[in-house]
Amino acid sequence: MTGQSVRLRITRLLKVVFLSLLFVFTVLILVATVRTISLDVNTGFKLAQWERTEHIPPNITSEYRQRLISNFKEAIRIPTVSYSETNLNTTALQEFYGLMTKAFPTLFSSPLVLHEVVGNYSHLFWVPGSDLSLVPYMLLAHIDVVPANESDGWDAPPFSAKEIDGFIYGRGTIDNKQSVMGILEALEFLLARGYMPQRGFYVGLGHDEEVSGFNGAVNIVNALKERGVELEFVLDEGLAVLDGIISGLRGPAALIGISEKGAATVKLSVTTPTGHSSMPPAEGSIGILAAAIKRLEDNPMPRLFGLGPERGTFEHLAHSFGLPLRFIMSNLWLFSPLMSRVMERSPDTNAFVRTTTAITMFNSGVKVNVLPSYAEAVVNLRIHSAQTLTEVLDMIEATVADERVKIDLLDGFDPLPISSYSTKAFGYQIIKKTVQDMFPQVAIAPGICVGNTDSRHYVELTKDIYRFAPTWFKPGDPKRFHGVNERISAKNYEELVVFYIKLFQNCDIRDLPSPHSAGHEL
Repeated sequence: MTGQSVRLRITRLLKVVFLSLLFVFTVLILVATVRTISLDVNTGFKLAQWERTEHIPPNITSEYRQRLISNFKEAIRIPTVSYSETNLNTTALQEFYGLMTKAFPTLFSSPLVLHEVVGNYSHLFWVPGSDLSLVPYMLLAHIDVVPANESDGWDAPPFSAKEIDGFIYGRGTIDNKQSVMGILEALEFLLARGYMPQRGFYVGLGHDEEVSGFNGAVNIVNALKERGVELEFVLDEGLAVLDGIISGLRGPAALIGISEKGAATVKLSVTTPTGHSSMPPAEGSIGILAAAIKRLEDNPMPRLFGLGPERGTFEHLAHSFGLPLRFIMSNLWLFSPLMSRVMERSPDTNAFVRTTTAITMFNSGVKVNVLPSYAEAVVNLRIHSAQTLTEVLDMIEATVADERVKIDLLDGFDPLPISSYSTKAFGYQIIKKTVQDMFPQVAIAPGICVGNTDSRHYVELTKDIYRFAPTWFKPGDPKRFHGVNERISAKNYEELVVFYIKLFQNCDIRDLPSPHSAGHEL
């Protein structure tokens, strides 16, 4: 065989490979283009004929508006702070109970409503429906708040409920007294106008959500389990309406939480002989532990973007992005690796890419000239839906890779189950319809909560748990959550009341309508 014939065969082979790659590339681009044009998962029930349920319109008069804002401000002024599981402001919790009975006389006197105090300070309401064949649902919110100090730089005292430029400032305005008071205001409004639900429902108001809910939510769940209660769905706090928060998105988006990341609190500790600082060893307890911590920071958990519910979030929002982002969002089956590389660069979006690792405490040493015999650090992890607690612990051990470092799990749990957001998911579609009725300009998508809520305790009562309230977040607002200058506009609070008035009535149907959409089912 001559050299010329060999070169000819190699040339032909390269042509075949090149044409094959070109063909595959062309097919991929064609498929991606078609999907970009056709993908619109938000149409769903927009064209469907919904059963009319709103028999009591949410007409808010100026007099009623003034009253509900006054009630809300009074709620914010009560410092229902949870400092720890054993340190709660119980006096404030009792005071809040008094406010509830004063502000909502119809609710607390109605023969239709059954109310009980659970765990000393939490509240459970049961409103039976006229159709006992319909499975009840449940709304959750929590009364307690995290601590706040005016010296941190608040524009108004954190328990003053002072109104500045249409915004009510105070701890609890967006976490989570806006939902507590919004739900109760909506019930008071409806009951005062003769409302009798077709589908029964529960309302659970926890008093210790900020410290894990073990006395509030857990006791409410135990009470319901003893009665054999099963729920159609649960709606708790979680995600919100984001306006200008997602880069490149045209218009606001309402994200309905369908799951929560898991969590783990891990303690790393090192014990070495003590001694005088004038004769230090090559490595001390602090140095050994610091090196282990540095390895954890230098080796983050693996990128898992696209393997959890976050993919559904961006595909549901794809139609609201301009090109080229719309092309990328519509085809995450192809571009997930690229997206994850971009998103991990920002702490805000890195939370959607992987299990996050945060070093939150580091303690050692008792005196300047004494070698510390003991050093410890606490690591807080938020576990991606595609990982388990066991897998995360194994990866920590493999990364630390030092037998001198003791690793202890202080607390932890797996990511929460992913609730359905299909066209057959009653709770999701009812919430979506209620949002669309109020804010037709808003895109709607399933989302993942990077924090945790009381709803995680309810997984044995229902397969569908959603986390959403129509609180509007604009640029800069997310940092107010558990931060300085927490606030909500008076207009937005009124919108929350209207949302719950509509939601209660929208749940009074037996079945969802048949969807009339050619859009893709995710």
